[in-house]
Amino acid sequence: MSDDKWGELIDKIESKFTIIDRGREAIDDAPNAYVEFVMFESPMGKMMLERTTKPRVVGEKSLGGSKHGAGNRIEKNYSDTETVHTLEAFKEIDGEWEPFDVSGLM
Repeated sequence: MSDDKWGELIDKIESKFTIIDRGREAIDDAPNAYVEFVMFESPMGKMMLERTTKPRVVGEKSLGGSKHGAGNRIEKNYSDTETVHTLEAFKEIDGEWEPFDVSGLM
């Protein structure tokens, strides 16, 4: 979801529903990665949208020992220019956030 579409969606939510919380949090596992979220009250109950922005992974390299039981780790290489955006929607059910399909919101 592009920045413009995300902005339009937030504007629609703000005009139609009561905003409970809104913010942005950094993600530690990738450079310049963050999650934006908006929590709001709708006729369906409490809802939350999360938009994750990360740099595109352009390569991976497996590092580790060759002996049995030696630690392995994967080193990811990220693009300096390309980003990936993902959108997830959640509905509060019995105090728990349950994911649901966002295709109906678009």
